[in-house]
Amino acid sequence: MPHNATPLHAIPVVTVSAGLRAGELSGNAPTLLREIAEMLRRLLATDAGSAIDLQALPLTPADLIWLRARLGEGEVAVTLNADGDSSLNETACPGVWWVTHRNPQGAVVSEFIEVAYVPDVVRAPREDVVIGLESLESLSAELS
Repeated sequence: MPHNATPLHAIPVVTVSAGLRAGELSGNAPTLLREIAEMLRRLLATDAGSAIDLQALPLTPADLIWLRARLGEGEVAVTLNADGDSSLNETACPGVWWVTHRNPQGAVVSEFIEVAYVPDVVRAPREDVVIGLESLESLSAELS
């Protein structure tokens, strides 16, 4: 779970009814949509991103389809290849990202809604940027 994931106890979720089938809506997706809007407000107010672990919530496949349809597709899609593929898709709501991580066999291992200007997994760590600078300085020195 990303370090900035919203704790489950902080998200008001309706309990899934016993006997609910995969093709039925649980009623949790509209609540989740409102929570995402609140997360976007917090991002704009504080610049602090957050995430919701979709697999940790009582959502049916129909809920996820409903949520994807409501959030829509945005203009930016990023694919990472690191011990399996990860897709980071901006929704039609800028700042709201649908992030899916797969194992090397292609199975989904985690799925998040991340609310951020740029998803954390895409940001280069400071240490890596230092290494990049050292590499460029070395290349520049070779040209002299």
